[in-house]
Amino acid sequence: MSLESRSPLQRALQARRQGAVARGVDHANRMTGLAVSQFYLVCVVVTVWEVFARYVLNQPTYWAFEVVMVFCSSAWLLSAGYVTLFGRHIGITVFREMAGPRLGWWLDGAALVIGVIALTLFIDDNMMRSLSALRSIERTGAGFNSPQPTLLKTALTVGSVLYLAQLLVNLWRHLNGPLARALVALVAALIFLRFGLNLAGHFGWDTTLLGTINQIYVSAGQSMNPQHMIDARSYDLGLVTACMVGALFLLMMTGIPLGIVTMTISIASALVFFGPAGLYLVSSNAFGLAEQYALVAVPLFVLMATILERAGIARDLFDAMAIFAGNLRGGVAVQTTVVAVILAAMSGVMGGEIVMLGLVALPQMLRLGYDVRLSTGVICAAGSLATLIPPSIVMIVYGLSASVGIGDLFLAGLLPGLMLAVFYATYVLVRCGLNPKLAPTASEVADNLGQELKLSQAQKVAVLLCILLIFGVMGSIYAGIATVTEAAGVGVVGAIIVAAARHQFNWPMLQRSLTTTNSNVATIFWLVVGAVSLVGIFNLIGGSAYMRQLFAGIDMPPLVLILIMMAVLTLLGTFMDWISITFLTVPVFAPIIRDLGPQLGMSGSDTALWFGVLFAMNVQVAFLSPPFGPACFWLKSVAPPEVSLHQIFLGVLPFIALQLLGIFLVMMFPQIALYLPSL
Repeated sequence: MSLESRSPLQRALQARRQGAVARGVDHANRMTGLAVSQFYLVCVVVTVWEVFARYVLNQPTYWAFEVVMVFCSSAWLLSAGYVTLFGRHIGITVFREMAGPRLGWWLDGAALVIGVIALTLFIDDNMMRSLSALRSIERTGAGFNSPQPTLLKTALTVGSVLYLAQLLVNLWRHLNGPLARALVALVAALIFLRFGLNLAGHFGWDTTLLGTINQIYVSAGQSMNPQHMIDARSYDLGLVTACMVGALFLLMMTGIPLGIVTMTISIASALVFFGPAGLYLVSSNAFGLAEQYALVAVPLFVLMATILERAGIARDLFDAMAIFAGNLRGGVAVQTTVVAVILAAMSGVMGGEIVMLGLVALPQMLRLGYDVRLSTGVICAAGSLATLIPPSIVMIVYGLSASVGIGDLFLAGLLPGLMLAVFYATYVLVRCGLNPKLAPTASEVADNLGQELKLSQAQKVAVLLCILLIFGVMGSIYAGIATVTEAAGVGVVGAIIVAAARHQFNWPMLQRSLTTTNSNVATIFWLVVGAVSLVGIFNLIGGSAYMRQLFAGIDMPPLVLILIMMAVLTLLGTFMDWISITFLTVPVFAPIIRDLGPQLGMSGSDTALWFGVLFAMNVQVAFLSPPFGPACFWLKSVAPPEVSLHQIFLGVLPFIALQLLGIFLVMMFPQIALYLPSL
């Protein structure tokens, strides 16, 4: 019976059943996201116990490392559907917002369709490997010999299935007609039938009928093998690189989530160059990322920052600095820079810091009569210091990509970050001195408002404990007492103590902090999965070696070559996110930089460390640069309606010039970055 020939009652019943399935998927992803958020608490407890057992009991554990990896990576992997349910994936939406409603509808639909295709292919390959691991209970072979590979491969498959299911539900809701929705339901049934056939075939449950159906799928897949249509290896690597980059940019401009974009290009490249067997490269890269212990520090630092923010510590810091600023003209803008440095040392996450300053500092500066451009510019610039001030997430990802010690990177980024903070504060004071109308003094403000700012005893204690926490966490890393991950775990416990001293710690607040952390971290992880897979395949087809030869063939002084690299990073930064830039460029640039070390009078390791600081400073410029500077859009999202995006863009321009000055100084005087690590 065709859909049109059914009675209205039959069509209504079918729509109701499909709606129930959609609500069921929503509920499953919501419950999964909330449940796995608790995994981070387990990671904190186990990490702190490992530190206690090692340094107090002198009995280091054999199991903590693998337990933390399983719980942390499982939280990332299983949260993709939760992130998709609430639309938290990162995408470049500038052109999407400029498009009309009709074109925007088509772009949103295309994003969902592309995501469904990419994830279906990804799951179809990864599922068999997770089933094999599950059947044999694959273990690490380490001292604890846990079934970590089995658990992570299973979590990767289950998380991908939840992700795909939510995309299908979102696509079903995106379409309005009953025929279109029925088609989506049919496609979903065919996809999950294929997964069921894989499951049955692997465990020997298949019958003759199921085998016949599965063979139809196999035949259909072989007929669509792109290798039958194009011989990709016969083309020049330069043309291949241009096509991959062009496709990447084209999809990015449509507003498709960046994780889907990079995964789609990596899957398409794997199929074109290696056939269906090439899908293994994508899934193995994703699994390898889940085993990166250094990434565990990311959610723990984010959790620490989220707890401190929800406890009101950021506002307390701002009020404390406002009191200390006194009658210094422009003092509130200077204190905003100081608070930004402290917040950067608390979190390492730039987006949250700018939003926090936009919510706390911007309304106060505007209320006090500060110039709009000066206020927005200093917030965007100071908020972007989180790319340099440890524990910088940018530094962590660069260190993983370039095989550079993260602790050394933290030390190397500290002085350049403080140098830029001094530049910003000096600029504000000079501008306000030359033009007093830009900022009133504290006494002028007190006369206008008729009130005096004071801190309660609990707020004073919380501010003091917060500063001690920052010094403790960073000091333990710099002194080599604890690893970055261990310091982050202890930092979470410290944040809880600070929140309790502020009388703001309770179970609902902790749960909100956990879910916020899980959502933010899962967004980053699934973006990184696609980027890592794309870079891995690009390297396998010879792209990385080709790019190195291309740069090595340029007969120019080393500093000019580095300037070209900086220009490439700046260009990419105007329309790409920093994670994609990192995984696309650093594996290419890092070997070249190491080779240039002797010509620059440095060792290869020092050169890679120095370039890491330059890279993070360049990312900072990209965060502010119009027309796609994300810092400007983040601030606009929380700014009062009277603050226009045009004003924010104009406000950041002088600070971009200061950032470029900072890059020039670090290039000319590498010891600004290398002095602390050399100690």
